[in-house]
Amino acid sequence: MADQTHHAPTTNSDDPLTVAEVEAVARTRLPSHVYNYYAGGSDGQHAVRRNRDAFASVNIVPRVLRDVKEVSTETEIFGRTSALPIAFAPSAMQRLAGGEGEIDTARAAVKAGLSLTLSSQSTVSLEDVMEAAKAAADGGVEPNFWFQIYLTADWEWNTQLIARAEEETADLVFAAAGYKALVLTVDTPVLGNRLGERKSPVVLPRHLKLANYPADNRGKPSLNRQLMDARTAAQARKITSDARGTLHDPSLDWHVVARLKSLTSMKVILKGVMAPEDARLAVEKGADAIVVSNHGGRQLDDIPSTLEVLPAVAEAVAGRIPVIFDGGVRQGSHVFKAIALGADLVLVGRPVLWGLGYKGQEGVEAVVHILERELSRTMALAGVTTVADIANATLVHRANARL
Repeated sequence: MADQTHHAPTTNSDDPLTVAEVEAVARTRLPSHVYNYYAGGSDGQHAVRRNRDAFASVNIVPRVLRDVKEVSTETEIFGRTSALPIAFAPSAMQRLAGGEGEIDTARAAVKAGLSLTLSSQSTVSLEDVMEAAKAAADGGVEPNFWFQIYLTADWEWNTQLIARAEEETADLVFAAAGYKALVLTVDTPVLGNRLGERKSPVVLPRHLKLANYPADNRGKPSLNRQLMDARTAAQARKITSDARGTLHDPSLDWHVVARLKSLTSMKVILKGVMAPEDARLAVEKGADAIVVSNHGGRQLDDIPSTLEVLPAVAEAVAGRIPVIFDGGVRQGSHVFKAIALGADLVLVGRPVLWGLGYKGQEGVEAVVHILERELSRTMALAGVTTVADIANATLVHRANARL
C-alpha cells in the first residue's frame, strides 16, 4: 500500500517560493511579540481569518484558445502607470520588522514601479522616506507615493503634518515632500480590542521613535493604545482628558472631506469603507478614491471580509472614482479575484512586512516578484492578457458551484 502520510512543505529560507513561505521565514526571525503584533487582529481573530478564507470561496472560470503569448500586468491609477495593479499598504513601525524599515520598503517600491502609502506612524520621517525614494529613482520616474494620516482634534497639528507631506506648498516653513495623495484612515475612531497587544504591548526601543511626531514616544505604548487597554470607563475618561486632543478624533464626520480638500492639493483617499452607502457618500462628498478595508481585521471583529463587500461597494461607486482594495491578499490569484470583483488597485500590507523580516529590501522585492509571477501566470491560464480585461473574467462562488 502506498504511503499516505502527508508531510508539511519544507521552506528553503534562501529562496521561498510563496508569500506563505516568506512569512514562515520571517516568523522565525522576528521576536514573537513583534510578529504577533503584525499578524494579529482584534478579539477572536475572526475578521483576520475571514479576509484570507474569502478568496478560497471564489474560483476563476478559465477561457481557452486565446492568444496569451503577451500578458501585461500594467495598470493606471490617477494618470500614473503602475507595473502591477498592486501597491504597498500603510503599515506602522516598519523598522521593527527588519532592515531599514520604511527606507527599504520605499526603495523596493521604486525599483518595482509601484506606489507606496507611508504610515504616519512610521519609524522614518516622511521626508527621509521620500528622499530615499527619489535617490532610488536616480533621475527616473518620480515616486508615486501617498501619505496616510490619522486625524486628531488638534487641527494645527493636522495641518502642519499635511503641509509637510504636500506635493506643493506656498508655506515656506515646510519643504513639501512630494506625496501625491493623502490617505485618511476612517475606520479607527478608537483602536479595536487587540487582545494580543494588550497582553504583550509593543513599544519602540530607545533607538527608534515615531519619526513624524515631535514628542518622545519611545519605551511606552501610545496614548491610543493606552486607551485601548483601559479597564474601566473612568480610566478611559482620564486617558482621553489627559491626551489633550492628541488621540484619534472620534468626532469626525463627512464634513472632513471638504476640509481636507481645502487644505491640500493632494488627492484625498478614504481608507476603511465597507458599506455601499458610505461609498456613495464618499463620491458625493468629493473623495478622490476609497479603500475597501477592514484594517486587516484589527478593528471590529464581527465584520464581513473585504472581498464579500467589494462587489456591492464597486457597484455603488459605479466607476466614478477608483476603488482600491485590501485584506488577506497573499497570492497573485487573490489580486486577480479582487480586480474581477470590482477593484481598480490592490494593496498588500503584511506580505511587505514579512519581506522585511525575511531579508530587508531584498525580501520585499522577493514578495513583489512572487506576486507578479503568480498574477501573470493566473492571467495567462484564465485567458486574459490585460488588467482591464480581468473585469470581464467569470468567477464562480463555491456555495453555488457544482462540486
